Amino acid sequence: MSLSAPPPLRPRIPATAWYAIAILTLANVSSFVDRQILTLLVGPIRRDLGISDTQMSLLLGLSFALFYSILGFPIARLADQRSRKGIIAVGVALWSVMTGFGGLARTYWQLFLSRVGVGVGEATLNPPAHSLIADSVPKERLGTAIGVYSMGIYIGVALAQLIGGAVVGLAEGEALWRLPLVGAVRPWQVVFFVVGLPGLAIALLTLTIREPPRRGGSTPIPVRDVLAYFRRNARVVLFHHLGLALIALVNYGYGGWLPTFFVRTHGWTASEAGYLLGIANLTFGIAGVALAGRMADWLQTLGYADAKLRVVAGAALGLLVCDLAAPLVPTGTGAALWMFPLSFFASAPFGVGAAAVQEMVPDRMRAQAAAVYLFVMNLVGLAFGPSAVALTTDYVFGNDAALRYSLALVAGLALLPAVALLVAGWRPYAAAVRGGNHQ
Repeated sequence: MSLSAPPPLRPRIPATAWYAIAILTLANVSSFVDRQILTLLVGPIRRDLGISDTQMSLLLGLSFALFYSILGFPIARLADQRSRKGIIAVGVALWSVMTGFGGLARTYWQLFLSRVGVGVGEATLNPPAHSLIADSVPKERLGTAIGVYSMGIYIGVALAQLIGGAVVGLAEGEALWRLPLVGAVRPWQVVFFVVGLPGLAIALLTLTIREPPRRGGSTPIPVRDVLAYFRRNARVVLFHHLGLALIALVNYGYGGWLPTFFVRTHGWTASEAGYLLGIANLTFGIAGVALAGRMADWLQTLGYADAKLRVVAGAALGLLVCDLAAPLVPTGTGAALWMFPLSFFASAPFGVGAAAVQEMVPDRMRAQAAAVYLFVMNLVGLAFGPSAVALTTDYVFGNDAALRYSLALVAGLALLPAVALLVAGWRPYAAAVRGGNHQ
């Protein structure tokens, strides 16, 4: 009887790379705290600014997503040539200041412009960060490394929900607060100061990262070659990007309206909803993104070139079940229990999905490829996810109390085609990875 050879040891991630990943993850946490805090302030903002669900959804999505998506291209081009850590540091400082400006807003349009500024700042983070991480770690550990970085999304969302849960009771009050240098502000405006300004310290920490050498050299691929790559691999790009964008649409829709769902449907307070969702994201959300990355790396060692898309498709299917069940169960306790598997499957696709982009493109166009992916993801998901739910509530059902049905309907209509697209992408993705696209 012969014994098979043990599998080769996976290369280690260097300590300097782990340090960079830790700081970038902290920046990712900050970005999602600043982005998501708005979801727990829907009630007091609607009351004080006199706006509808649809107008609120524009603050949650389109105001942020428009420039966030478009500016990704020139920033990514710059990141393929210049200091990635410097670009990120400037962006962190900008979005932190613009979040603080939200605390000064007196009208809907002032708050809208503040959220635009946050989107401009946050456009500097992901393409340079993905590129920097991919150049810092062995390719065999890329799924794990970007999975850890992507934990920042769910830590940030959880912290926003927990912070919001702690202060939303105060934020719902109508009495004005008087702050030094600022004057009289609403309680919900104070929240923007609390969550925004600490990001300035993170901007300084980002400058301590060691910039790794670029594996493909410091000269980026010309734009015409980038376009030629995407034309040559149009099928896999379509299946991967659009499949993940539809998942993002559902996640942003749910993320924007779940606290309000618990308030309207089950009579919870916004604080109770914030605590529940924060705990779910801080436990099962983080577990989902971490385990998905490790699962993809493990499947790849078994010879599955399409491992990352298999994991994403499986997570999307699990998310479909949770997103249909959670809003429709009759009790608040039942809905609360569904939040834990929902958080797991909602988080699982995105670290792996981002790693898949870095795996299938030439080394010298990593940041640009990440920008294209994020453009599709955010234009479809972030810009339209919160609005898809709000428009369904306002114009299909015409009743605020029907939010639960809007959530389920949007999830079903988006996640079924998402699963189909991702499964269809397995073979072309494997062919792209095996076909020497890194040459």
